[in-house]
Amino acid sequence: MAEVVFSSWGRNIVDNRKGGEVKPASFKLPVTYDGERPLSAFIGWDGIILYNKDVDIPVMLAEYMKRAQTKYVCGKCTPGKKGTRVIMDALTRIVQGNGKEEDLDTILEVCELLSHAKCTLCPSCAVPVRDAVTHFRDAFVNYIRGAKSLSKEFTYIEKYTAPCMDKCPAHIDIPAYIEAIKDYRYDLSLEAIRNSMPLPSVCGRVCPHPCETACRRKNVDESINIMVLKRTASDYEWMHERQPPMLPKPKKGKSIGVVGAGPAGLAAAYYLALEGYPVTIYEALPIGGGMVAVGIPPYRQPRHLLQRDIDIIQSLGVEIDYNCRVGKDISLDELKKKHAAVFLAPGAHRSKPMGVEGEDKGYQGFLTGGIDFLRAAYLGLPTGMGKKVFVVGGGNTAIDCVRVALREGAEESTLVYRRSRAEMPADVWEVDGADHEGVKFEFQVLPTKVIANEKNEVTGVELIRMALGEPDASGRRRPEPVPGSEFIIECDTIIPAIGQDADLSFIPAELGIDTTKWSTIVTKYVPLKGENGKDLMDSMGNPLSRTLITNCDGIFAGGDAEIGPLTVVACIGSGHRAAKVIARYLEGEGISLTDDERMEDILSYFGVYDKNEKVSWLDSASREGQSEIHGAERASYKNYCEVELGFVNSQAVREAERCLRCYRIGMVAV
Repeated sequence: MAEVVFSSWGRNIVDNRKGGEVKPASFKLPVTYDGERPLSAFIGWDGIILYNKDVDIPVMLAEYMKRAQTKYVCGKCTPGKKGTRVIMDALTRIVQGNGKEEDLDTILEVCELLSHAKCTLCPSCAVPVRDAVTHFRDAFVNYIRGAKSLSKEFTYIEKYTAPCMDKCPAHIDIPAYIEAIKDYRYDLSLEAIRNSMPLPSVCGRVCPHPCETACRRKNVDESINIMVLKRTASDYEWMHERQPPMLPKPKKGKSIGVVGAGPAGLAAAYYLALEGYPVTIYEALPIGGGMVAVGIPPYRQPRHLLQRDIDIIQSLGVEIDYNCRVGKDISLDELKKKHAAVFLAPGAHRSKPMGVEGEDKGYQGFLTGGIDFLRAAYLGLPTGMGKKVFVVGGGNTAIDCVRVALREGAEESTLVYRRSRAEMPADVWEVDGADHEGVKFEFQVLPTKVIANEKNEVTGVELIRMALGEPDASGRRRPEPVPGSEFIIECDTIIPAIGQDADLSFIPAELGIDTTKWSTIVTKYVPLKGENGKDLMDSMGNPLSRTLITNCDGIFAGGDAEIGPLTVVACIGSGHRAAKVIARYLEGEGISLTDDERMEDILSYFGVYDKNEKVSWLDSASREGQSEIHGAERASYKNYCEVELGFVNSQAVREAERCLRCYRIGMVAV
């Protein structure tokens, strides 16, 4: 277990430098930086964490301010531009032996002046500097008196982030694209978005926007409407018929095959194509987009906008071979021989069974799953749906099913969930939308038996009421059956929508690719240990520092099939990283992660947002909400028109002006 030598993080001083009884302190940081080299110190927006007493704090702080000032300070305000330069120069003089003790007082004075900067980057950079000068003053004085540096064995690695950027699985530079919208520079906004995410119209509409849960504006009033601002930039481009400016690098000789044209596969193809690699995507469906195309209804994600994003990716030279199922029309072994690398991103298109009596009897009206129902509805195929539809589940897929059922002509559409409404994993606004459209809900009930007539037609379902007990591993209260509370709901259609898995049957055993019992593909990772000696996991329960390569050379995996069924933006982030790793692999640079990728993982685990931070010096400004079509008629037969309508430009600018531009810089010593 790594003991903290000194910490000022969170304004709590822990000082064990003088020996004696060790004061405990624990942080969500790995013991090693890359599985081998110890993580000796971490400095950033909220102070200093020192594990190794030999780290030369004055030198580390001088390097920290040098990189902050020369690489990240925007120069748009005098306190930030001038103040950080004064601090950098003073620290540089001190560690070079040319400083004076008065410099230390000057540094502290300028640190206070930085509170008047345009944003929070410079003030947050001043925090560890102020802590260092205050608590390590003797070390600085020693340099002033002629001491030499003791830190040659340490390397310093920094990462530029923000609470929202950190929480975004694709790590989009959110403050940058919001600030561009504030200045009506939609082109610059889209450029910042596409640096990390090539499906802006999609993630501007259907992203669950975890970034907004880590928005510091929320500490004042309400979080920024980050998702809709992304849509604003994307909509401007297509409405004004602007052509995206991206151009790929010169063509390279090694090609990549991608299995699946979903968000992960499209993202990987986009970034590989920009690097000049020929990419062919093999897609089993007749259309691209994966679950976005056949699992998210058009009233949430218009198909022409999804197709526009796909067309842009194809314009870079990406080929998509539709109606080509890997494992049937072409084998994975053939792909491996045909391409220098293969990226597996088949998505999660197989519905999980419900586990109730009668579901395996082949009754007419018992559908195979929510994913299959939504796919058939979009492709214009028979859905098998009747007039009284009963959907089981609590996620977004279940909500989509009950809302699509109304649009496909159902007279009644009912959703049942075993927990309460407050505990549904579906997005609140999607549940509200279903409510507005006339969907019926039954909460805290569990189906136990499918009821059918002598013609083997579904006529109803038996349920039992549930009481919420103690919390389970997810933190939600565990539902428990209430004896004697059974009842029946009449219906002619049952749609289970309780989850989905990837179909990995296309992977032959002879390739030796490991998979899990959860139908996910195992990829290699650098084991980063925590203080308890256990491997560190990300927020999705996967090991940190994954390289996304399988144990079959040249085959990589990502998206739902690697991280488990999650979100569009998580799959895009996975595909982007895979593209970078694959490019390094093809260039003969190996598959180890870069410092930027390692720091990305470490900061995501450590956490950048502090929900308890006091941000009380701002006047409140109400969050802008996008307009939408109201009324149950929006769910009328075959009405798949978009429900949410986005911002007008004036709204977008007002919302962008609420952003606090909360950039942060973290640095480690290894």
